[in-house]
Amino acid sequence: MLVMSGKHGKKEDTSEIARDFEKAKAELWLLYEISNAMRTTLELEQILYIILTAVTSHEGLGFNRAMLFLVNKKDGALEGKMGIGPHSIDEATRIWKSIEEKKMALEDLINAYDNFKRDPNSKLHNLVKSMRIPLDESQGVLALTVLEGMLFEVLTEEARQRVDDKYLQALGMQYFVTVPLKAKDKVVGIIAVDNIFTQKPITKSDTGLLSLFANHAGLAIENSRLYEEKVYLSNTDWLTKLWNHGHFQAILSRELTKARENETPLSLIMVDIDDFKNYNDRFGHVTGDTIIKAIAQIIIEASRKKDYVCRYGGEEFSVILPQTTKEDANNIAKRLRDKVRRYAFPNQEIQPKKVFTLSCGIATYPHDAHDKDSLIRNADAALFKAKRSGKDTIVLYELA
Repeated sequence: MLVMSGKHGKKEDTSEIARDFEKAKAELWLLYEISNAMRTTLELEQILYIILTAVTSHEGLGFNRAMLFLVNKKDGALEGKMGIGPHSIDEATRIWKSIEEKKMALEDLINAYDNFKRDPNSKLHNLVKSMRIPLDESQGVLALTVLEGMLFEVLTEEARQRVDDKYLQALGMQYFVTVPLKAKDKVVGIIAVDNIFTQKPITKSDTGLLSLFANHAGLAIENSRLYEEKVYLSNTDWLTKLWNHGHFQAILSRELTKARENETPLSLIMVDIDDFKNYNDRFGHVTGDTIIKAIAQIIIEASRKKDYVCRYGGEEFSVILPQTTKEDANNIAKRLRDKVRRYAFPNQEIQPKKVFTLSCGIATYPHDAHDKDSLIRNADAALFKAKRSGKDTIVLYELA
């Protein structure tokens, strides 16, 4: 209710309304600007970066630190994805001074995404990325924010004393807010924020704007996830779930570029299932597909995490091995060939060698080839030689 006190009282009330109006207009404009920035990309990591930059920017919501976690429904866990903010008061002072000197606006900070990706020393980000929180009430405030689907505020000493959360302790959070990220009434993640360095009190106005922003962010994250799922499906083989031939070409081009820039070797193994037609003709394509799926899984298990296993076509596979010499590639090829020989496939006794076997051809950049097409061609030539040499063997390409 407005309390009027003559002409001066009315002027003060009008002035207060005007200030509130200007503040609301500024907040709406901020949300509009951030929403526009989020619409410039569908890459999930870049979306997360824009969200957290908006939350921590002095032109944005202005919190000292922001941490984002996403729900993994399959595993029933909350996974740390990104953290933006200083790790110490000295780092905070240095960063804020640099931003002020360079007069960096929100748009400038968002455009610094490539620098963020290349920074391996972000302690807060690395700490957040290491966290995996089971979605259980006993796991503390971060898990409860998802389970309850509501904002949590710990802004007083009394509230802080009631919080026993090992994840918050690891992050050094004392007075903070956690807010759910929702998309169509589904919680897809959370943001946790604090002002650990400035100790600036978090107001109701701050949390209200954060909640409003979280609704936009949740939808942007969900749209990005749906897009990435479609991209993944378009790049994978329907039967084996390995990368398909088209994506194999794209991966190899990208990894060769990295190999050139870093002056590191890159090896390619071409793999073929020996006498597969013999088995397929006897038992049919449906049964043959089960063999292809099983061998695909064996190749994945025999490879390393950094390798790319692809279905090249039919009963032929390819394995791209970054930063790998020909000798190391040969050892990996031996491992996957031996694992296939030892595996008990159904009715494998009808095969010429009574077991399923593989032939492999290997070529390595830069020793054997300097571009993608010649690397594929030379690895394929080595595979052809392996097939003609009696199969169940590995051939390393040799320059004539």
